[in-house]
Amino acid sequence: MRSILPWERLEAIARREVDGVLRGLAPELREPAAAVKVLCETVPAVSGAAEGLGDDLLGLFVGADFNGEDEHGALPPQIILFLESLWDYSEGDEAIYREEVRATYLHELGHYLGLDEDEVEERGL
Repeated sequence: MRSILPWERLEAIARREVDGVLRGLAPELREPAAAVKVLCETVPAVSGAAEGLGDDLLGLFVGADFNGEDEHGALPPQIILFLESLWDYSEGDEAIYREEVRATYLHELGHYLGLDEDEVEERGL
């Protein structure tokens, strides 16, 4: 079994990666992206399969998207990153973990910007 980094370290790395992505976004995307709260959780509270999302859930966007459409009721827009799931997916490799945090954040940000799963995939997110 691979060891897991302490929570504080996983979260600090994730926050730095998200901040780096935000700084690198085009100016017209930076402001709306910065308005979306990013939450860090350990693992999904329920099986992704139970929610129709798959058991390999690394992140999730909930709430109203940039256009005001909301599939999840009256939740504020938020991106949830499942850090222990991301660490496990990265097989305990910190460089891969950083890449996966960035990729997962960008993927969920794509959903916030109104892209469906196919459109996010088409853009390499």
